[in-house]
Amino acid sequence: MFLKTLVVGPLGANCYLIGCPETNEGAVIDPGAEGERILAAAREAGLAIKQIINTHGHGDHIGANGTIKKATNAAILIHKLDAPYLNDPGSNLSALMGFRETSPPADRLLEENDTISVGKTITLKVIHTPGHTPGGICLQGEGLVFTGDTLFAGSIGRTDFPGGSFGQLINAVKEKLFTLDDALVVYPGHGPASTIGAERVDNPFFD
Repeated sequence: MFLKTLVVGPLGANCYLIGCPETNEGAVIDPGAEGERILAAAREAGLAIKQIINTHGHGDHIGANGTIKKATNAAILIHKLDAPYLNDPGSNLSALMGFRETSPPADRLLEENDTISVGKTITLKVIHTPGHTPGGICLQGEGLVFTGDTLFAGSIGRTDFPGGSFGQLINAVKEKLFTLDDALVVYPGHGPASTIGAERVDNPFFD
């Protein structure tokens, strides 16, 4: 699997480009800003972007949805509970941050245990992990999991925004992520990568 990380926008969100080596079909996970830079990286990699996947609906993770969709006609995928955030700068917090980001509407509404196929070789399983937002998700693939703003290296996502819940997030991580293989590489929404095992043992939010 092709995988490239781009850190985008003033809040330093991780945007991930993934691609199938057999078909050169690709997807963008959390294009929060700098859409033209993301598109240039996709062109350089020879990827045809077919899907835009948002792990949640906050502005720093959806800000370039429109630019990328306009250029590629890629489908926008997001959990059904966060879909209303796409066109609401208040709910997606971009108004608070001074950006006022909006996105085209979702083309596919995701739920727990859905699968997303990228080309012939990539399958991502949707894990619903509410707490940062009601519709926050993680995406489990072969050897890795994209955790959005649910789980970071040594930390967790904020739960003090509207729709957040500390209890829900802690339970989701314990019950749905820490039961995964310790060797899975964690690719979070901000900051460096980690592993499930490292976070299960060392993350200070969990005992």
